[in-house]
Amino acid sequence: MGLFRRGPRRDGDDVPRDPEFSYFSQREAALFRSRVREAFAELGLEVTVYADLVRDADGRVFGLGNLAAVCHNDRRGPRAWPALIRRHVGLVLRTMDGPSALDTLRPEQIRAQLYPRVVSGEGIDPGTFGYARSVAPGLYEILALDLPESVMMLTDEALEPLGDVEDLRDRALANLRGLPVEGHETVRDADGMCFEVLLGDSFYTASRVLDLDAVVRRVTGRPLGEHGALVALPFRHQLAFHPIRDTTIVPALGAMASFAASGYEDTPGAISPYVFWWRGGTLTQLSDHDGEDGELRIVVGEDFHELLERLIAQGPGHGPDAGPDL
Repeated sequence: MGLFRRGPRRDGDDVPRDPEFSYFSQREAALFRSRVREAFAELGLEVTVYADLVRDADGRVFGLGNLAAVCHNDRRGPRAWPALIRRHVGLVLRTMDGPSALDTLRPEQIRAQLYPRVVSGEGIDPGTFGYARSVAPGLYEILALDLPESVMMLTDEALEPLGDVEDLRDRALANLRGLPVEGHETVRDADGMCFEVLLGDSFYTASRVLDLDAVVRRVTGRPLGEHGALVALPFRHQLAFHPIRDTTIVPALGAMASFAASGYEDTPGAISPYVFWWRGGTLTQLSDHDGEDGELRIVVGEDFHELLERLIAQGPGHGPDAGPDL
């Protein structure tokens, strides 16, 4: 799984782009949507195809955003799209047409397969996810049921017969802590900038920001200090962090802001294009896009600015958690 995700180049940027999925040319987008319609038809379901979704005769709606991103990011190009689309459509229909796991699993099985998931607020309807907890601007924590072929995001209605939401969240967090670290890489450059990245096929890799202190200790062998860490969760399969101990935070902040923006773009399960300051479980946004030209910029508040000044005054390698000079 690449760190800085780039879609394969197919049609050049000089040809007209699709208005909904700009990473596709108009020709590629038409091919993608035709393959989607064919996949549904092969399974006996006629659908009307719109720019970003399809709708069947019963009014059921199937969004195309994640599937389009999956196809775009597959480096085999359009020749791989039919198989990818058939597999995805088959999975969606089996999930929707089959009995609900909430009706077939025993309560203890449900609790054993319950996980917290951090998602973008764009995918959350406040009317059905009233219990969702705000994690950061535009980000929410919900509860999800992990199934062999899918992940079921649980609504207020789904949770009601399962018990107290806080008790369920405690169990979900315990399950999250029990997950293995699938992959870990260090991103660094010749000037000493570095940050750590967790990678994994798990849909909950980025959600481990909810247990960041334990994750950092597990990966680095050291706990987080009082100043916390920089974190980025561009999409569901990546979590980046840099413990704040000294002035290495300065180059790490710029690099992680670029990393988050790049990883977020055109990916399935996108969460946030920004970098955050994690301190005591609270996330404060540190990067943004300029409203006029869309350029990435760093935006820090008074607390973070004061922290930077203190670290700079202490000098390189002399943060509160730095080891002895050798």
